[in-house]
Amino acid sequence: MIKYIFIDESCHLEKDRASVMCIGFIKVQENAYEQIKQDLTAVKRAHRVFEEVKWSGFSKSRLPLYKDFVDYFFSSSLEFKCILVKYKERLKEIDLSRGSHENFYYKMIEFLLASNSFKNEYKVFLDVINSRGRDRINKIRESLTANLNNQPFLSFQHLHSHHNIFFEIADLFIGAIAYSARKQVDGLPQNLVKNEFISYLEKASGYSLSEGTELWETKFNIIDHQPKQRQQ
Repeated sequence: MIKYIFIDESCHLEKDRASVMCIGFIKVQENAYEQIKQDLTAVKRAHRVFEEVKWSGFSKSRLPLYKDFVDYFFSSSLEFKCILVKYKERLKEIDLSRGSHENFYYKMIEFLLASNSFKNEYKVFLDVINSRGRDRINKIRESLTANLNNQPFLSFQHLHSHHNIFFEIADLFIGAIAYSARKQVDGLPQNLVKNEFISYLEKASGYSLSEGTELWETKFNIIDHQPKQRQQ
């Protein structure tokens, strides 16, 4: 069986004044891709939303749409997985990936992809962020090739997020998880509308977004990682 993986990230830059970062993906079966895409597009149209949905554009008027996305996700065959990194400023204090924040980013992508079942084959899609996209894909492919005996990944490709609705779902979930953690770690001010959505997603998933899920969860999986401070 072939599955598509759509990867997105939040607060992944080294100096963006956030103490957390979140990288994750939406996974969809190839044979269900078109139908689910049509269903999600229909959900947007029902709310008279025709432009790209992003966490950065979160608004009270769209809260019913966001909740419908959650309901659809948990009733569908879609899967979500992410790694939530707290206290990312510690990365420069420890010997991770040769001390490079950029290499740590690649390490997290590799970890997420390598943790998938090898019973399937995958086509991986990443959101276009900057002109260095091809370099990013090459490094991820090289790392996986070097560290995995079996290669279930058929292809890696960049797409613009506004060209694919699965990036929108990934962005919404990742944004909510990063925001929930930042309230705890960075002391972000409360936003009642965002809090309402987070509570809705937590009730649907059965987990607190800022604390992660059980490791064996397959439907909605959050890996809570906190880089450790080493003794001097």
